[in-house]
Amino acid sequence: MSELRDAAMSSKAWPFEEARRVLKRYEKTPPEKGYVLFETGYGPSGLPHIGTFGEVLRTTMIRNAFGMISDIPTRMICFSDDLDGMRKVPGNVPNQDMLQEHLQKPLTSVPDPFGTHDSFGDHNNAMLRRFLDTFGFEYEFYSATEFYKSGRFDEVLLRAAERYDDVMKVMLKSLREERRQTYSIFLPLHPETGRVLYVPIKHVDAAKGEITFDDEDGREWTLPVTGGNVKLQWKPDFGARWAALGVDFEMYGKDHSTNTPIYDRICEILGQKAPEHFTYELFLDDSGQKISKSSGNGISIDEWLTYASTESLSYFMYLKPKTAKRLYFDVIPKAVDEYHQQLRAYATQDAAQKLANPVHHIHNGNVPESRMVVSFAMLLNLASVASAHDKDTLWGFIRRYAPDASPETHPDLDQAAGFAVKYYKDFVAPHRQCRAPTDLEREALQDLRDQLASYDGPVEDEALQSVVYAVGRDRFEPLRDWFKAIYEVLLGASQGPRFGGFIALYGVKETVALIDRALAGELA
Repeated sequence: MSELRDAAMSSKAWPFEEARRVLKRYEKTPPEKGYVLFETGYGPSGLPHIGTFGEVLRTTMIRNAFGMISDIPTRMICFSDDLDGMRKVPGNVPNQDMLQEHLQKPLTSVPDPFGTHDSFGDHNNAMLRRFLDTFGFEYEFYSATEFYKSGRFDEVLLRAAERYDDVMKVMLKSLREERRQTYSIFLPLHPETGRVLYVPIKHVDAAKGEITFDDEDGREWTLPVTGGNVKLQWKPDFGARWAALGVDFEMYGKDHSTNTPIYDRICEILGQKAPEHFTYELFLDDSGQKISKSSGNGISIDEWLTYASTESLSYFMYLKPKTAKRLYFDVIPKAVDEYHQQLRAYATQDAAQKLANPVHHIHNGNVPESRMVVSFAMLLNLASVASAHDKDTLWGFIRRYAPDASPETHPDLDQAAGFAVKYYKDFVAPHRQCRAPTDLEREALQDLRDQLASYDGPVEDEALQSVVYAVGRDRFEPLRDWFKAIYEVLLGASQGPRFGGFIALYGVKETVALIDRALAGELA
C-alpha cells in the first residue's frame, strides 16, 4: 500500500492531481468538521442526462484518489436545486399544457407530469437517484427544498441578510446596468401563489432577518429570509451553499467558469474558505451542439446502457475531461474496445502505470480480468455478415474460434455479444451498403478467395492476416486502400478490425463464400 500511496502522490492522472489540491487545504490542520466534503450539484429542471452522471463519476474518482493519499474521512453530497422556479416547460415531458400553468413555481411545487411522484422535482430527483444507484455510487442526497425549509440553511441566510450590501456589491459588478436596477440576491416565494418572484427588494432588515418587497400587483409584503420563505438567486446560492455545508471540492461545466470568482467571493463573505474547483469541458451531440437536459439531445444514460456496459461509459467519461467530446452513439464501440484493452494491459503494469490507467479509477483499484477474446468491433462485423438476430448466432462462431469460451466462463463477452446484436440492428443494418469492387479490387479479391479456398494452415489471426497482407502488398499503394476495399465491398463499412482475425472468427470457408457473393454482385 505504501508503494501505491507514494506513486499516487506523484501520479499525473487527473484524479490524483485534483486530490492533491484538496489535500493541500489541510496540510497544516485537519478539517474542523472532521471530514472532507465533495459536492455535486443537479438542476432538476429536466430529466437527468448523461452529463450529470459524468459529474458524479468524476467527483467519485477524485474522492477515491483522495482516499489513497490521505486518511481524512470523506463525504460526498449530491445537491438538487429543486426549489428553483420552473422558468420554461421542458420539451421532452408529457402534459405540456398542465405544466404551463405552473411556471415560476418551485419544481417541488409543480405537479408531476408523469403522475408517479408528488411533484416534478420529486420525479426528477428520483430519476437521478435511480441512475446514480445503477452505478453503485456512494453519496448522500440533499434537496434544496428540504435544506431551506428545515432551517438547515437559516444561519447562512441570516448572515447573508447581515452582509447584504457586501454580497450585493459582488453581484452588481457582474450585471448590466438595467439588471442592476431591480436585482436582489433574495427571491421571495409569494405567500399566496407560491411562485418564485423576481422583484426588487425595498428593504432588508438585518436585525430581524426580514425582507420587504412589492409583488407584481403592487401589494407590499414582509417575509423572514429563513424557513423556506425566501431563496437565493442561483449565483449567490452557489457560494452560500458552499459556506453552509463547508464544501471542499466541486466540479462544474465550462459554462460556469466565468462565475467562479463570484461564487468564491460570496462564500468567503459568508464566512467560509472557498472550495477547490475543477472545470470540465461540455459534451456535444452528433451535430456539435451542447447537450441539454431540457432539449434531451445527445445520449441518455439508459440509451448508452442499451448498447454497452456501464464500465464502457465510465471509461468514456474518464478520458480528457478538459476536452469537449462528441457524445453520440457512434462513440460506443470504440469506448468498449479501448476499455478492454486497458483491462488487459493493467495486469502487467507497474504501480505508476496502474494509477495512470483509466480502469484503476473506474474500479477503484479492484480491477477485473477482461474475458473479451473477441473485440466489440469484430462482433459488430460478425453480426453484419451473419445478419444476426440474437447473440446465440454469434456464439456459434465464437465457440469455434475460442473453444474454451462460453457465456458462463466469459460473461463480459456474452454481454457484449447481446449488445452487438442490438447495436447492429439499430445503427448498422439500416445504413449498411456494400459497393461493387473496382477491376483491381476484383482481381485481388479473387486471388484472396482462391488462396483461402486452398488454405491448410492454422486458423489463427496472424497466419490469416499474412495471407490477406500478401495479396494486397503488390497491388495497392498505400496498403490501407486494400483493407478499406475489403471492408467496403464485403461488409459495407469503411474500416474495421484486422481482417485476418475476422476470417478466423467467421470461418475460412464462410469467408470464401462471402467473397463469392460479393464477386457475383449479390452484396452490392
